[in-house]
Amino acid sequence: MNQKTGKNRKDVKIGSEVYIVLKKDQRTGKRTKGIVKDLLTRSSFHPHGIKVRLEDGRVGRVQEIIK
Repeated sequence: MNQKTGKNRKDVKIGSEVYIVLKKDQRTGKRTKGIVKDLLTRSSFHPHGIKVRLEDGRVGRVQEIIK
């Protein structure tokens, strides 16, 4: 199983298709699918997932990298 979780910045690329959890959905864990536009987390690792902005402008933490 080669699932990338999105906790390492090097795994998250601009243009990647990912599942993120929006701030408002953190309690439920509801995931949102989108394409990465910007990487917002500066550090190389984040335990809750790298924070990104999607092409539609929504911001959240990467839970899974699709491709």
